[in-house]
Amino acid sequence: MRHLRHRAAVACAAMAAAGALALTALPGTAAARPAADRPDAPAAVPASPEVLSAMQRDLGITPAQARQRLANEAEAGATAGRLRAELGTSYAGSWVRGADSGTLTVATTDPAEASRITAEGARAQVVSHSLAELDAAKAALDRAARHAAPDGVPVWYVDVRANTLVVKANQRAAAESFLTAGGADRSLVRVETTAEKPRPLHDIRGGDAYYMGSGGRCSVGFAVTKGSQQGFATAGHCGKVGTSTKGFNQVAQGTFQGSTFPGRDIAWVATNSNWTATPYVSRSGSNIPVAGSTQAPVGASVCRSGSTTGWHCGTVQQHNTSVTYPEGTITGVTRTSVCAEPGDSGGSYISGDQAQGVTSGGSGNCSSGGTTYFQPINPLLQAYGLTLKTTGGSQEPPEEEPGGTWAAGTVYQAGDQVTYGGATYRCLQGHQALPGWEPPNTPSLWQQV
Repeated sequence: MRHLRHRAAVACAAMAAAGALALTALPGTAAARPAADRPDAPAAVPASPEVLSAMQRDLGITPAQARQRLANEAEAGATAGRLRAELGTSYAGSWVRGADSGTLTVATTDPAEASRITAEGARAQVVSHSLAELDAAKAALDRAARHAAPDGVPVWYVDVRANTLVVKANQRAAAESFLTAGGADRSLVRVETTAEKPRPLHDIRGGDAYYMGSGGRCSVGFAVTKGSQQGFATAGHCGKVGTSTKGFNQVAQGTFQGSTFPGRDIAWVATNSNWTATPYVSRSGSNIPVAGSTQAPVGASVCRSGSTTGWHCGTVQQHNTSVTYPEGTITGVTRTSVCAEPGDSGGSYISGDQAQGVTSGGSGNCSSGGTTYFQPINPLLQAYGLTLKTTGGSQEPPEEEPGGTWAAGTVYQAGDQVTYGGATYRCLQGHQALPGWEPPNTPSLWQQV
């Protein structure tokens, strides 16, 4: 398997998280306002030629359209983050659509909020259930799966576009049994039959592999640091704590310091002094820069780099998905339309220049198409106290610290509040804070309250 090192540069472009679906359109909807028209619009989103080429191939668009799409998605993320905070308990999610992701839809359970949504240049839709209500129903199923992984129920998630909790099962009887065990409110659930049988994607060939001590290969995800210790993030199913690794050149490399699977699919490896964490993702000998870890919205474009199949692109379908492998259930992964094959495990997902996560598993292949799941990078960084390796921007704190609770290296989720320079700010989109990303400098990520 290829080991792929991720690199980040400081950038203020933000890509937002939550998605939902609506049932009834409201009058007065509008397309997203062009980014240049907004005073707090994120800067143009940089993207490497390799990313643009992969988007052109897999999404059927030109490089110019790919650049426009990435810019639209960054703007939509910032707008969705603001509206999520303003709508509160009536918020039912948001997503982008269209070939260029030029339309942002925000759903709400309160028709009175339509004017607030359209005033921000988004399309408003009214739905029956809030995102919090659907997430709570999914959490009940997750708890049931922790007690006993459901046989014949490979995937369940909140389909924000359909405003429902989807349970995909090989047989309906298996779904019914699982729903009973989880005490699910059936009015919130749609059961779909599927032949999908996801499995972890490991033991692969090609590229810059890393080899586990007991055999097998996986892809390096993102380069990270923990204090002065260097290393990389990868998938938990690739190795257990204490498992030694060798690099693509069979030189001794490091040891797994943390690993969780199933439940989650996260791990990190601390490397020895022969290895230097670089802020890049490798693609056939070229270096692809990554500028942060802001989560992309549902419907956004996303590209994957893996040691078996290289670069492929698709879209984000659902966040916070649960999937059952033969080894057990994992929760909190993101479901995508990007293809993958065995050996791509641990590899990198990028949306524009923003790190998204590490490959976990999936079904299908890159000949006929498939579905994949990635473990989001921000929860992984938070779980192990890691810092994403980045490039660009200041790496030193300002000469005079303004004071406050905001801190570089901290993973923030949407809704978190911090103080900085005597003001209070609310996080709009999940990300790991970097020097240069202070709240006053990043209106796409922070809103003063």
